[in-house]
Amino acid sequence: MPAFTAADVKRLRDATGAGMMDAKKALTEADGEYDKAVEFLRIKGAKDVGKRLERSTTNGVVVSKGGALLELDCETDFVAKNADFVALAEKLLDLAITEKPADVAGLLATEVDGQTVEKLIEAESVRIGEKLVLSRFAVFEGTTAVYLHKRATDLPPAIGVAVQYSGGNEEAARSLAMHIAAARPRYLTREEVPAEAVETERRVAEQTAKEEGKPEQAISKIVEGRVNAYYKDFVLLEQPSITEPKRTVKQVAGDAGLTVERFVRFEVGQA
Repeated sequence: MPAFTAADVKRLRDATGAGMMDAKKALTEADGEYDKAVEFLRIKGAKDVGKRLERSTTNGVVVSKGGALLELDCETDFVAKNADFVALAEKLLDLAITEKPADVAGLLATEVDGQTVEKLIEAESVRIGEKLVLSRFAVFEGTTAVYLHKRATDLPPAIGVAVQYSGGNEEAARSLAMHIAAARPRYLTREEVPAEAVETERRVAEQTAKEEGKPEQAISKIVEGRVNAYYKDFVLLEQPSITEPKRTVKQVAGDAGLTVERFVRFEVGQA
């Protein structure tokens, strides 16, 4: 009998929306391995598994300055809209811009006011009464367009996008940033997609086609079609443009003379 606990079952159910028996069966089939259990449920057609995997109840703020973004998370929206909390996020962003640490760990180790950023956040956490987490930051030094989006008018921005670009104009770049905020791409080009992610999609598509009883001779074409659909979902330049759905982002950006060099999209509570 594979080793897994009731907590493992609950985690899988929360992530996928699967029933208790389905979750138990998936973990059994996967010998207790969570990722394999998720894949098993995808193959079996668990409803909205991909979308539910990205959900989170975490609150917080995304702040920006110039071509930089920073996400600071908290537990409740009450704290997220607190002026002191937002000011802390802005202070951390200023540090990221001036000190240029390589990553979150580097920023947490940076000295400020006689203590590290990590200790500063811990102290603020105690004072505010909630767990605070410095989630991520990015600093672009080239020509950059930034877009911030609020989920509600009484809350601070929860989604932030920065696009570093050349050519084109600011209006076209900002429009692209708004597209990114709504369409949630993960990669700029298909060459950036990790090989293991593509292999997983191929495997899931093949097994799903077999489960659906598709003819053997048609499976290869079906798999390629579904992998291409994956690229259209998650590769920015291959996504249908929100402003011109019959054309790709690459085509619309090309007409505007815009070359996208890189982008980041932060959403509070999302990995």
